[in-house]
Amino acid sequence: MWNYEKRLQYPISITTPNAKLASFIISQYGGPDGELSASMRYLSQRFSAANPRVAGLLTDIGTEELAHLEMIGSIVRQLTKGLSAKELENAGFAPYYIDHTAGVWPQAAGGIPFNACEFQSSGDAIADLVEDMAAEQKARKTYDNILRLATDPDVADPIRYLREREIVHFQRFGEANREDCSNLEFNSQTKLYLRRVEWNYFSICADFLYISGVFLYFF
Repeated sequence: MWNYEKRLQYPISITTPNAKLASFIISQYGGPDGELSASMRYLSQRFSAANPRVAGLLTDIGTEELAHLEMIGSIVRQLTKGLSAKELENAGFAPYYIDHTAGVWPQAAGGIPFNACEFQSSGDAIADLVEDMAAEQKARKTYDNILRLATDPDVADPIRYLREREIVHFQRFGEANREDCSNLEFNSQTKLYLRRVEWNYFSICADFLYISGVFLYFF
């Protein structure tokens, strides 16, 4: 159960509309690496997380991603509010305007609608957490690209805040992955061996059975 606080996580007050920029930023509303995908990914994965601390983290971050979705929606709305149909057309926003006027609708910058196939909930804690870390880096990359195009500080400041949160989430998922791996133990009866592979700032661990030169993965 959620309690909704009627304020944005970071204040947004855009004084200069810019529909062209809105058409880019909307990708973080409904694009493949956007906030809607992130929130649905984590809030779905939490149900199969056996470790209660990992499940709690997925719930916390998934909830925060909903707040980020609200921020992106507010940015898109403020960037297009009050513009005439002609102004929207001149900014390249006409195809979107025909279907949605100036409403906020989940799609990528390229016009592709949001699709649940853009995220996974595999039921495997290691697979999910590694995907989550990759997702946070892809979102960070998208915010980097937006910041290269956003010169208005009213827009750049909240985007920069969102980018910082992606980095924090990446770190938290890395910690969760290490904790989840630490619960795996050697089983002498099944001859499963715990192998830890260091990669970048986090660890991937898995059980392998060595048979005639072939490693078989167990979960």
